[in-house]
Amino acid sequence: MTVSVKEICEVLFDLEEKYDLNYQEIQGCFAWQMMRFSVYLELTKKLGIFGAVQQRQLSLFDKVKSFIPFLKNSLLFNPLSGNYTKDILIFDHPRKVIFEDEFVDIYSYFIVDFIKGNYSFEVLESTYFNEHFTKRQDYIKYLDRIELGSYIYKKRNKLEFTPSEKKLINDIKMELKNAFDVDVDIESILTRKILNFQYDYEMYTELFKKRNPKMVFVVVAYLNQAIVAAAKDLGIDAIELQHGTISDYHLGYSYPPKTRKRGEIVYFPNKIFSFGDYWINDETSPISKQNVIPIGFPYFEVQSKDFINIKPHDNQILFISQGAIGKYLSKLAYEFACEMKDFKIVYKLHSGEYETWRENYPYLLNDLENFEVIDNSEIPLYQLFAESSYQVGAFSTAIYEGLMFNCKTFIVDVPGIEHISDLIDNGYVCKITDSADLIGMLDTFSPKDYDKDFFFKNFDTSLFNEVIDNE
Repeated sequence: MTVSVKEICEVLFDLEEKYDLNYQEIQGCFAWQMMRFSVYLELTKKLGIFGAVQQRQLSLFDKVKSFIPFLKNSLLFNPLSGNYTKDILIFDHPRKVIFEDEFVDIYSYFIVDFIKGNYSFEVLESTYFNEHFTKRQDYIKYLDRIELGSYIYKKRNKLEFTPSEKKLINDIKMELKNAFDVDVDIESILTRKILNFQYDYEMYTELFKKRNPKMVFVVVAYLNQAIVAAAKDLGIDAIELQHGTISDYHLGYSYPPKTRKRGEIVYFPNKIFSFGDYWINDETSPISKQNVIPIGFPYFEVQSKDFINIKPHDNQILFISQGAIGKYLSKLAYEFACEMKDFKIVYKLHSGEYETWRENYPYLLNDLENFEVIDNSEIPLYQLFAESSYQVGAFSTAIYEGLMFNCKTFIVDVPGIEHISDLIDNGYVCKITDSADLIGMLDTFSPKDYDKDFFFKNFDTSLFNEVIDNE
C-alpha cells in the first residue's frame, strides 16, 4: 500500500473529529494529545514511508556504563534540590552543537546570553544518548533525577483501563486497521505515554512550586507535555522555542478546526517563539497568531555572517541528507554524479548517519573524482551552503537555510514532501522525481523572489523584552 503523509494525517484528523479524541480523558489525562505524534510515527514506520533512522542505538554496555553518572547527576545536580526562586526556567534541546568551541543548544542559548544579569534563571538539561555535553555552569541543572525516577515508575506501575477506555482503544485500532491494513499497538503507546506523564507532571509541578517562575521555555513541546501542563495549571506561561520545520502536516503543531471544536488544546504551549513570520498557519494552529511571536533565529544570524558573502562555485551542488530518506537521496546523488562529471557533488550527511553510512549507502564509497561525502561537523553547514550554487533535499529545516544563501533549490518527491509543499506552490523551489529530472531542471528552473526575513529574521530584542516584561 502506497500512502502519503497527507493521507495519514487526514485519517488521524478524521478520527479526532469522530471520537472527540483531543478532549477524551483517559486515566485522568488527555492522552491522545500526548500520543498523536507517536501514532503518526508508528504508522509511517509500519507502512514503510520513511527509512529507518540511521543514528546509532545505545548498547547494553552503554546503558550500564551510564548508570553511575545518572546516579551522580541525580544527587549533585538535582533540579528539585534547594529552596529558591527563579524568574525563568529553560528546558533546552538535548542535542548539542559545537558553537564558539563549546557544545550548546542552538535554539535556547541566545536566551541565556540575553537575560544574564537581568533575570534569575536556570537551564534544565536532559541527556542525549545518556550523556551531557555542555560545559558545567552554576545555572545548569540536570534532569537525570526525573528521568531515572520516570524509568523506575514505569517499571513498577501498571494501568488498568476501564471498559469504556478499552472500547475506545479497540475502536481506534480497528479504524487504523481498516484504513491502512496495519496493526498499531495503541494500548502500549498509550500506557507508556500516560505513565510518563503521571510521574513527570508531579515532578514538574513540585519544581515549579519551588522555583515560582514567571515563564517556562521549552524546546519540542509536543514531546514534553508534562512540562507544559504543569506550568499552565499553575498559571505560568509555557513558551515553546521553534526548533525545526512547522507545517500543516506536522502532528506536533497541526490541529485543524474540526479536531478542536471544543476549544483549547490543553497541552499546547501558551506561546511560540518562531524563527520568522512564515511558520505558523492560523488555520491549523491551536493558538492565535498574536501568540506566535517572530523572535528570529540568532544562531543562523551569527553563524551565517562569516559565510554569507562568499562567492559560490558555479557547478557545486549540495545534497542535504536525512536518515528517513537517505537511501533514496544518496542513490539519486550518485546517479547524478555519474552523469554530470562537470559538477562537484557534496553529499552532507545528517549527524545521525555519520557512523552507519558506509553500511547503508555503500555506493557512496566510490572512486568518482567529483563526489565528496561529508561525514563530520568540522566544516560548517553554512559554509557548504555559501560555496554551493544548488541544493537538493527533502523536508529538512536546512532547506530553508540554504534558501537564505540563494541556493537554487530542488526538492525530491519523497514521502514528507507535504511539509514543504508551500515552497513548491509559491515557486521558490522546484520538485524533482529522479536524477534525470534534476539534470533537466538545473538550468530551466527559475525561482521566484522571496523575502528572506520571512523565514529567519534577525533576533528581535525589543520584541523579546516586550514579552518578558509583560509577564
